[in-house]
Amino acid sequence: MSCDYTRTALHGYLDGELDAARSAEFERHLENCRECAKSLEAEESLRSGLQRSGLYEQAPVALRKKIRAGLDAATAAPARRPVAAWQWWAVAAVCATAAIIVAAEASWYSWSRNSGVLASTPFTAAEMIDAHVRSLQPGHLTDVASTDQHTVKPWFTGKLDFSPPIKDFAEEGFPLIGGRLDALGGQNVAAIVYGRRKHIINVFIVPTKEPDTPIHQPGLRQGYYWLHWRRQGMEYCAVSDVSISDLQELAQLIYQ
Repeated sequence: MSCDYTRTALHGYLDGELDAARSAEFERHLENCRECAKSLEAEESLRSGLQRSGLYEQAPVALRKKIRAGLDAATAAPARRPVAAWQWWAVAAVCATAAIIVAAEASWYSWSRNSGVLASTPFTAAEMIDAHVRSLQPGHLTDVASTDQHTVKPWFTGKLDFSPPIKDFAEEGFPLIGGRLDALGGQNVAAIVYGRRKHIINVFIVPTKEPDTPIHQPGLRQGYYWLHWRRQGMEYCAVSDVSISDLQELAQLIYQ
């Protein structure tokens, strides 16, 4: 990064290690620094990809205890007492194994991105969050305000070249509020608005030719969660500041 913020600050923000004041300062910086925003997005994508890869396995407890005992013995040995060769080999083996696992995961992530195996959202996190925040401004939340799905769905006819699937989940605690036209990534999208207690959830929908996917691991940025999935020719991105369990519950309802 060539701006004033170092990668240490970026990683501290990503890992939740900054205090409230520094975190708020960094978020204000992100609003005006495209370079830092892109770097943060890349780091978040890498972390999410590695978490989903499932290519590593945790060592059995007995093996971990054996290795730990060997390491403790090696580090606790008196300075005048030479360390046994097998102890050095044990340390080297552990380090080599860790390096192989990291390299394998990084290689898999690089390959999967290039081959399309790792699904990605059609929009950046910044675009989705900006659209969500814009909608919270007075008069911007809905173009058609209704709790009736049979009123909201026909409203999009002639305004989009696809018909977004819309359902009301009031009985499950997610009442339909309405819908609106929005623009993300240079294309028109349907934004379906749901409520959850006093929170707003935006579900952005666009058509896709890509195959169905499960609901992916959540993303988090600036206090907002998002979820992404594909289902029956449609691509969905749900964004809100509700708890992740609430957002996942709504996503499951829509997915079904």
